[in-house]
Amino acid sequence: MKRLGRALTSGALGGVLALTAACSGGGAPKAGQAVSASPSASKTSSAVISIEPGNGSTGVKPAGALKVSVQGGKLTEVQVAAKGGAAVPGTFTADGSGWTPTGNLAVSTEYQVNAHAVDANGVAAALQGGFSTLTPAKGAGPVDNIADGQTYGVGMIVSLEFKVPVKDRAAVEQAVAVETGDGTVVKPHWFSAQRVDFRPEKYWKPQSKVTVKYRLKSVETSPGVYGEVDKEQTFTVGRSRISTADASSKQMLVQEDGKPDETVPISAGASSPASQNTFNGTMVVMAKEGTAVMDSSTVANHEGADYRVEMPHALRLTPTGTYVHGKNAAPSIFGRQNISHGCIGLLDGAGDGRSDLPGGKFYDAAMVGDVVTVKNSVGQQVDAANGMSGWNIEWSKW
Repeated sequence: MKRLGRALTSGALGGVLALTAACSGGGAPKAGQAVSASPSASKTSSAVISIEPGNGSTGVKPAGALKVSVQGGKLTEVQVAAKGGAAVPGTFTADGSGWTPTGNLAVSTEYQVNAHAVDANGVAAALQGGFSTLTPAKGAGPVDNIADGQTYGVGMIVSLEFKVPVKDRAAVEQAVAVETGDGTVVKPHWFSAQRVDFRPEKYWKPQSKVTVKYRLKSVETSPGVYGEVDKEQTFTVGRSRISTADASSKQMLVQEDGKPDETVPISAGASSPASQNTFNGTMVVMAKEGTAVMDSSTVANHEGADYRVEMPHALRLTPTGTYVHGKNAAPSIFGRQNISHGCIGLLDGAGDGRSDLPGGKFYDAAMVGDVVTVKNSVGQQVDAANGMSGWNIEWSKW
């Protein structure tokens, strides 16, 4: 019989008593069979070991089902391993009467269990068993907003959208880790049963590396639904570029690492009607869309004349249609009048081919994850769930 590797355990209860092999006859115990390890065949251990799930069980849940216990003695060793795989770490109870794994088992996997115990007289017993975990009938892993190996601005927020509402949020939080090389603390915030975002207290440090680890494949996110994804993605944080648009002064201050501050004339959202106000608050560039179609029919509660126009050098800030974009209007408008339909407009030429004017220059220098904050607008505060606007939530409430 091939001996399985020792499981990683805490609170070990003394040395392991080796089983004495018979010189002839029965050989190794069969799975599910308790045996005595006493030198004398006449001695039978009063320690009775049990393994749940029972030997030969199938369709076992990967969480909470595996338990090893003993009556009339103490467990001395428990070895659990996937067939042909690594040992499963676990923990003994303080009195040595039980053992459980420290994490989830894997789905669609066969496991073998070897358990050892001694009774009050030191007579040893052993029990073997085997079972297989279920194969999920339904998987509903998350879709995220990052790509492996990409570079993002310091305001990037990692956002996960699940296909099915999550019931066990704690299990998801344990199975998703967002880590940095400098130890920056990152926490999750649930906006709904299907969306959770991750960010640090302050903007990411420039040039840092961020790794997102998913261990969701064997996590039951909702009854009968599993997280489907085991993978890792790493992205780099680029330079810091933070822009503050003042709708009152109609100027935008652009601050970038290693470069002098720059002030750019803007045209923010009109003060009336209300549907054309620009949101106040901190937003983050979600996408560089080039030429984008601005269509009033897509705006909730739209007021005023209908429009459908193309705007060059469009940087999307919210899913609801807030952009920083180029605007082909008279230069005298910028810095003097707010005539936008809710966006931050910059002087630009016709089409999206001009890069020598503010709209093109700002677009070319931008990256996804850059921060844009609007202040002194007559508009309302941007909803924290609207795009990557979670920076508007205080850390104590995140």
